[in-house]
Amino acid sequence: MLVKTDQRHLYVQVIERLKEDIASGVFRENEKFPSEFELARNLGVSRATLREALRVLEEEKIIIRKHGVGTFVNPRPIFSSGIEQLSSISSMIRDAGMSPGTIMLDVQESIPSEELIRKFDCEKEDKLVTIKRVRTADNEPVVYCVDHVLSKNLELGTEVLQNESIFDSIEKSGRIRIVQAIANIEPIGYDEEASNILRCGVDIPLLALIQYHYSEEGEMVLYSKNYFRADKFSFHVVRKRV
Repeated sequence: MLVKTDQRHLYVQVIERLKEDIASGVFRENEKFPSEFELARNLGVSRATLREALRVLEEEKIIIRKHGVGTFVNPRPIFSSGIEQLSSISSMIRDAGMSPGTIMLDVQESIPSEELIRKFDCEKEDKLVTIKRVRTADNEPVVYCVDHVLSKNLELGTEVLQNESIFDSIEKSGRIRIVQAIANIEPIGYDEEASNILRCGVDIPLLALIQYHYSEEGEMVLYSKNYFRADKFSFHVVRKRV
């Protein structure tokens, strides 16, 4: 398992070798690495060189180091999606060859807060529906969804929301068609409500996808905040030179 000599820095060679070993299954997802002493000896490098390689691998999210416990191979995200196009969570789960499901937690109609009145540019008398759901993949919780929509734009009914997307329920009337969304992604180390619902410990971070959905007329129709398990999901953006 010795690292071959070449013109590159030794720690770079170690990085490539460890990546190859992970890709080939020598080290599997969630598996603990050997001790630094044993791994450095097997690779034929100093512990200082190994530590530099592990530091880079940790920055690249390929491994995770837990203080006092050891070094582990980070599991690759099961679901990967670009965010240039509006697509449902259900379709992402199906594309990964898994079965999507929904656990309905709460549906409430209330008067919107001052913040949501500004976001929706609505009147104080307008009613707002807040829907909290957990989306599952093969019965495992993977996304916690909190959605806000004006009552007048939604065909209410827990059964409806259990079996179809909020997009479909909003667009059923034929009056509204959601055509675009402004999205922000925020990394969250731990959220007391979302992490507990998704059965995440403090070691599993979350990605919060905050979206403002607009109709063809430019009206904000849906405001959502979805918490994704970062060990299950990754998002990317295709950038083009102009």
